[in-house]
Amino acid sequence: MVRIDLRQRLARLYRASREPAIVEVPALKFLMLDGAGDPDNSPQFQAAVEALFAVSYAIKFMVKKEKGVDYGVMPLEGLWYTDDPAGFSRDHRDLWKWTLMIMQPEFVTSHLVWLALEDAGRKKNLSDLARMKFLNFKEGLAAQILFLGPYREQWPAVAGLHAFIRERGYQLRGRHHEIYLSDPRRSAPEKLQTIIRQPLEV
Repeated sequence: MVRIDLRQRLARLYRASREPAIVEVPALKFLMLDGAGDPDNSPQFQAAVEALFAVSYAIKFMVKKEKGVDYGVMPLEGLWYTDDPAGFSRDHRDLWKWTLMIMQPEFVTSHLVWLALEDAGRKKNLSDLARMKFLNFKEGLAAQILFLGPYREQWPAVAGLHAFIRERGYQLRGRHHEIYLSDPRRSAPEKLQTIIRQPLEV
């Protein structure tokens, strides 16, 4: 059995400092699901999380059984936006749109994802499986920072990251990106660790 530590291999992307830093994010493979609405009050959001992890674990166990390779499932990530960028704020969460996603190892193929979707569908009634996408996503140049605390208290850190980007002569680009390193079911709100990432351009 070969054990792969994906977080260690991609440490520059999945480990961050509480000081902002600029990173180059290459093309990576993701399972993705789109949705809309306040995540705290959205059954669609919770269903998407459940479906993404169900398929990700199905892939993991297939790879372990068939290829003798074991690895830890990667954390949940979210891309957040609104149709009107000016409306993206903590006061209008009902207008938010999102893409939830989980990164997959480079050796995962579309065929393997299809088999995992079939397997997950046999075990659970997950309506989102038919909508799930498996795509390459290249974020490119971005700035990121580690935030420690409740999700709703991130906004000063977000504003600080945006200021860091502009002070260095860059402009904001793309969608607000969060990587959830902690499980909110097992961690106290004040101990939640989230990487906040913002793509940028000259």
